[in-house]
Amino acid sequence: MTANAPGQVCLMQGNEAIVRGALEAGINFAASYPGSPSSQVLGMLGKIAKERNFYAEWSTNEVCAMEACVGASLANARALCIVKQNGLLCVADALHCGAQHGVKGGLVIVTSDDPSAHSSTNEFDSRYQAMSASIPLLEPTTMQETKDIIPYAFELSERVRQIVIVRVTTRVCHGRGNVTLGPLPEAPNPLEQVGEWDRMVCVAYMHKPMLQKLDALRREFETCPFNHYTGPENPRELIVAGGTGRLYAREAIDRLGVGDRVGLLSLATVWPLPEQYILSRMRGAEKVLTLEEVDPVLEQNLQALAGRNRLGVAFLGRSDGTVPQIGELDPDNVTAAVSALTGVTLPEKRAGSALELPEREMTFCAGCPHRATFYLLKRVLRQEKHPGVMVGDIGCYFMSGQAAGHYGYQVCNCMGSGINVAEGLGQLTHYGLDQKVVTVCGDSTFFHTVLPGLVNATYHNANMLLLVLDNSATAMTGFQPHPGTGLTAMGDKVTPMDIGRIVETIGCEVEVADPFQVEETEGVIRRLLNRPGMNVLILRQPCATLVSKQTRKKARVWVDQDKCLGEGCGCDKYCSRVWGCPGNTWDFKKNKAMIDPVTCVGCGVCAKLCPAGAIQVEGGEEN
Repeated sequence: MTANAPGQVCLMQGNEAIVRGALEAGINFAASYPGSPSSQVLGMLGKIAKERNFYAEWSTNEVCAMEACVGASLANARALCIVKQNGLLCVADALHCGAQHGVKGGLVIVTSDDPSAHSSTNEFDSRYQAMSASIPLLEPTTMQETKDIIPYAFELSERVRQIVIVRVTTRVCHGRGNVTLGPLPEAPNPLEQVGEWDRMVCVAYMHKPMLQKLDALRREFETCPFNHYTGPENPRELIVAGGTGRLYAREAIDRLGVGDRVGLLSLATVWPLPEQYILSRMRGAEKVLTLEEVDPVLEQNLQALAGRNRLGVAFLGRSDGTVPQIGELDPDNVTAAVSALTGVTLPEKRAGSALELPEREMTFCAGCPHRATFYLLKRVLRQEKHPGVMVGDIGCYFMSGQAAGHYGYQVCNCMGSGINVAEGLGQLTHYGLDQKVVTVCGDSTFFHTVLPGLVNATYHNANMLLLVLDNSATAMTGFQPHPGTGLTAMGDKVTPMDIGRIVETIGCEVEVADPFQVEETEGVIRRLLNRPGMNVLILRQPCATLVSKQTRKKARVWVDQDKCLGEGCGCDKYCSRVWGCPGNTWDFKKNKAMIDPVTCVGCGVCAKLCPAGAIQVEGGEEN
């Protein structure tokens, strides 16, 4: 990754290609908050930052990351901010203001969109943000382009003194391909003192210069080397593709044998569009198929361009359903769309290719403390006079709204919203709402966006209980550090921030419990639910996956078949269905519970919950 070996060919993941591109650009500053599918980018940058003499941080949230990059830019630093689509929404205010005042050193935002929401709650399309803020957006397809487009984006940013967004998607982030390395600079970009007349101030009169920059970018993009065309000189049928759509289109064209009649226009300059370059291929076309993820952004802009130039072109894509309106592109749905464009019959499927895989429901990892938390919460809230309300948040515990958490959530909006939604309900308890209100957040989310909401709820004395699920890591995205872990992205040890002391300073009652101590913690939850005002309970138990990576003696867990009541325990397959841990399974021949020794992590909580006392634990360390 850090070898200065220009011309060497390496197999790289897309996220690795982004890192290599940043090194070749000579970055000075990198900041991010972890979010899949691009979490690995800052993680890798943090490990090599000291070696390459630049600064990298896991910021408390995306706003902190973005605004720190703006500050670095003022000293002529090349600054890289990495977010996912949800994070780009978080920085909208800073982004739109930054677009008006511009930059000094290059400022590039890598935003990773997640079509089909593999590790997200939505399929939000980042391209709208670039269009709204009037800043350029580039979208690479191959791993080579992903690496090469980062230095280009920094050079472009400095030349037009504007923020540049590079948009990647899940398949680009996690895909792999050969990359030819470029040279590494001897040192990062030279810093400059902030001059008395350096100005990066957002004021209304900067709006016009911002639009002038956009016009200049549109002219430059007419000859951008990352745009490509293949096919006949004057195609009647044209495919315009961005991102992974370009690769699937090439495969579909070859599969259907229509390369002599269909043109493929691949666009990396998604905004602003190189209009003359596009028109040169679209003027003679009768039909245009647009391939993109997630929304028909490019398609609608092409329709507007054709309308302004009075082209009688029929458009196919996501808008008319030729391409599925939700989810990822793939070889099959793109081939079907190209078949609709050309009228060429789809090739017959090979025998056995229609094999349907069983649906696999998401669940918590074996030994996850969140399983115990939501088991307890559901049990406690059901036993209230009126079943209590549980408000969710985003993290591993998002699965608590599904079977893994006994469908515990009534509402889950966006990251950090749980405390505010619960505050609204908690205030209504003063006006006749006779229900207990509980909300949850993780330790990383607490620092990210919960703190302002906690201040607000405490200040207004809402009747509610906040559970901080402290598993000692940003577990969902790969165990990145946060202010409570005592570690930075660059490996420096710092004093960890104590969540309990922070809560006390705000003026809120706080207690700490262990979700694995089932009976004791259940009693604490019941007591706090009946205490008026704003209450906080920190449920502290390390992530089981994190613990398993450390040297620790694992307990042996097994089922005493003589004690196991099977279905007679009062609940059909209690261990595997009610508790739901992957380590607890069922022997259908004996109709008895059993433990999977491979999956089980030896936490032993199931033994505390077994109605018959059949689950035995031996050895290991106390949790």
